[in-house]
Amino acid sequence: MSKPYPQSPRGDHVDVYQNAAGQEVRVPDPYRWLEDPDSPETRRWVEAQNAVTEDFLAALPARAAYRERLTALWDYPRDGLPWERGGRYFRTFNPGLLNQPVLQTADSPRGPWHELLDPNALSADGTVALMGASVSQDGTQLAYATQSGGSDWLTWQVRDVASGEDTGEPLRWSKFSGAAWLPDGSGFFYSAYDAPGEGEALTGANKNQRLMFHRLGTPQDADELVLERPDQPDWGFAAEVTEDGAWLAVQVWLGTSPKNLLWVRPLGKEGPGSGDFQPLVNDFQAMYQLVGSDGNTLFLQTDEDAPLGKLMAWNIRTGERRDLLPEGADKLEQVLTVPGGFLALTLHDASHRLTLYDRNGERQREIELPALGTVSVSAEQDSSEVFVAFTSFLVPSRPYRLKLPGGELEPLADPALDFDAATYEVTQEFAMSKDGTRVPMFIVARKDAPRDGSNRTLLYGYGGFSISLTPAFSASRLAWLERGGVFVQANLRGGGEYGEAWHEAGTLGRKQNVFDDFAACAEHLARQGWTRPERLAIQGGSNGGLLVGASITQRPELFGAAVAQVGVLDMLRYHLFTIGWAWASDYGRSDDPEMFATLHAYSPLHNLKEGTRYPATLITTGDHDDRVVPAHSYKFAAELQRVQAGSAPTLIRIQTRAGHGAGKPTALVIEEAADIWAFLEEVLGG
Repeated sequence: MSKPYPQSPRGDHVDVYQNAAGQEVRVPDPYRWLEDPDSPETRRWVEAQNAVTEDFLAALPARAAYRERLTALWDYPRDGLPWERGGRYFRTFNPGLLNQPVLQTADSPRGPWHELLDPNALSADGTVALMGASVSQDGTQLAYATQSGGSDWLTWQVRDVASGEDTGEPLRWSKFSGAAWLPDGSGFFYSAYDAPGEGEALTGANKNQRLMFHRLGTPQDADELVLERPDQPDWGFAAEVTEDGAWLAVQVWLGTSPKNLLWVRPLGKEGPGSGDFQPLVNDFQAMYQLVGSDGNTLFLQTDEDAPLGKLMAWNIRTGERRDLLPEGADKLEQVLTVPGGFLALTLHDASHRLTLYDRNGERQREIELPALGTVSVSAEQDSSEVFVAFTSFLVPSRPYRLKLPGGELEPLADPALDFDAATYEVTQEFAMSKDGTRVPMFIVARKDAPRDGSNRTLLYGYGGFSISLTPAFSASRLAWLERGGVFVQANLRGGGEYGEAWHEAGTLGRKQNVFDDFAACAEHLARQGWTRPERLAIQGGSNGGLLVGASITQRPELFGAAVAQVGVLDMLRYHLFTIGWAWASDYGRSDDPEMFATLHAYSPLHNLKEGTRYPATLITTGDHDDRVVPAHSYKFAAELQRVQAGSAPTLIRIQTRAGHGAGKPTALVIEEAADIWAFLEEVLGG
């Protein structure tokens, strides 16, 4: 491809940093002007880049074929995992191609289901999405949160379940928040920020979160302030109410670190309580998650002195603590309290196991799952009615009712899919990383796929923030498989697949391990004959976009193509925008002289070099992304287009009225997926 790229003027801005030796380091930032998403110059640049990208994609014959097939693959019923409150059942449901799933309610988990909330009616283009739903204990009131245009900002409203009508006024400027109801349904706790100033909603830093209590029937300006810490502007608050209504428990979080504080205080009979919180945990030493309670005893999932996780009982009044489920050989993901025991969800080599224990921690039985895959569970405390959703790479998510104490799974739906899964298989292989670490990966391919290096292969990864990549269904990837592609999902350090030690091994000064793991997976795939570099593409989003950017700047010869989606690509300035500061627990910050050199050494934007042949690259972002601001992608695209020595295309696809990805309408998801697959098929060869 020749270079018909739009002009990206380079300014003379220079930032000055300090390294660990106390020396000043000058770092040019010629595209600083692209950090303003609303300036006329940036808007013209976005339009021009989109025009070039559209011209390229429109000429690809595979694009129309992918759009048609993806539309057919997406058109199947998707039953969400049910949950129960007050004898009513709730779920999300999409019959096929709705832009947003509908929230439904029923008197039985088998239906008939009735519409409670249709987000598709809230906007003409499907860009208003339901992002949170919490039902009062008696099942009569729904607190729900919507986002618009992909923004992380939430607006909470209350809907009467019986009538389906909204009550009261919207609650605005909430972010990173759920809703925790008082037992009597008179109100709920939620978290909010001050309204941003003019022009700051998309880029301004999110600081000083407050925990609020909203009483039904009152305006937002009458909401009661429950907790704030202006002396700790980076702290955030997540509230939970124990099932018996006796205690308000607050997890105090600091950025994206899994370590949190845990504070409690008694709840009043008619309100959110008063007085000081009792600090059960008052330093950021480990993760503590409320599982349930029994009077003054809380059941807490934690990784305190147990990197793979354990369950403990903690008596609030006496301070007595004891382990109920000690640390085992696999990572403890989630625990539910069930009659007479606990249901534990664990990860073994990045796929789930489900095991029933009694209250003394004795193993009763393992629940037989349909295959190697991913499990979600839902149940009220001590309920014998547990709902389970199972999915895998070739199996759409399917809801079940788990019968206790026997452990049988009763299917609640059987989604029909226009795809012959029997032709394909999922295998797991392990690469050896640079330092000898064993790195797992799942490989999805036709059973008769050759091992001669000829397969067009996509390697996907993330590697950060203790997030585990487990076998998950994607209708989009089926189209890639059908046209001869191989899909590979790597489980890199920095994720949560093997507990907190695995996570920490990919953070801060150890972040290079993540990139080394990914390169090792690429080399393994070539050695084993799955593919070869010119037939191998890599993909990742957000922190995974950083992974892709670092991989092509460090090892461009390993890959034939790259797709970096909503990536963190400027590691020197990421912390200055919206919630970026919260990622420092994984990354560190450039204003810390001890971390500057590490960040500068792998920051994708700062490691592009003139005269280098980089793989064909497609960068995607949303102009309303207020999590990873689009300036990351804009600046990286501009510089990559400038320095690319080969003929491989460097394109950026900028979705308008879109954000980081959550809540994106089905129509836009299909369009983006078709463009990505068509691009990869073109640049990797048929």
